[in-house]
Amino acid sequence: MRHVIALDVGGTVMKAALVGLDGALLYEARRATGRERGPDAVVESILGFADHLRAHGRRRFGTAAEAAGVAVPGVVDTERGVAVHSADLGWRDVPLRGLLRYRIGRIPVALGHGVRTGGLAEGRIGAGRGAGRFLFVSLGTGIAGAIGMDDRIEAGARGRVGEIGHIVVRPGGPACGCGRRGCLEALASTAAIGRAWATASGDPAVDAADCARAVEAGDEAASRVWRAAVDALADGLLTALTILDPRTLIIGGGLAETGDTLFTPLRAAVAERVTFQKLPAIVPAALGDAAGRLGAALLARDLLATSAAV
Repeated sequence: MRHVIALDVGGTVMKAALVGLDGALLYEARRATGRERGPDAVVESILGFADHLRAHGRRRFGTAAEAAGVAVPGVVDTERGVAVHSADLGWRDVPLRGLLRYRIGRIPVALGHGVRTGGLAEGRIGAGRGAGRFLFVSLGTGIAGAIGMDDRIEAGARGRVGEIGHIVVRPGGPACGCGRRGCLEALASTAAIGRAWATASGDPAVDAADCARAVEAGDEAASRVWRAAVDALADGLLTALTILDPRTLIIGGGLAETGDTLFTPLRAAVAERVTFQKLPAIVPAALGDAAGRLGAALLARDLLATSAAV
């Protein structure tokens, strides 16, 4: 059976699949990245996992994978196939596409940014299916976005498009990991909400999920923390909507898992801010943590479709 390798590399866990050319899910597996052993160990973990997937496909289906798609966190140069930088994994300028091709039989390999690859899946087969033009925003420890246009994701000139988390929404506000102050990521990510709720509650062990539960229980202090984050998020999203004019705004990541606790006030806050802009549908992501590997499979299948068309 003809198939491709799909691999989604996170900060601590790699999620993988073998996917048929018709989109059928044939095999799933997970492994730790091994990042506690350092950047080189992470690279070897990825290569070894890809090798395992190739061997498994050959044994089970009688033929090796024809292409591979790999999604990684951080800054990615998709044209050169280089993982430029990842704070999560300690990488700098890792030629991952070339290393993978050498390890798994010189098949075509597509390297993608984790959030943009997940956004590709949401746009084609998830919450944005049929939208034509959409913005996917992942609200996790960090905040990043993917700009979707006609079943593809805009990559940008240097692989840095969609970094909505570094829009400054509160000048002079909290310090951000990028070196500036008041970025959206420093105010509305799960990490930022967790820090704010820890300060407000006096409990250093709490996180964003605890804050959401306190909001649902009617805690006034938690509601103030939550509202401040939602207001910052709405301001950042308004900037993105003004520039991009998407038909659908898809919200994913850990914060989206709070459901109406996030979406009810967020929809209202964005609606309050629009003037001449057209308000898009604001919907939760549909694919959950499968989005990355499903998107990686789409990248791999696109490689085969492109080569077949030449």
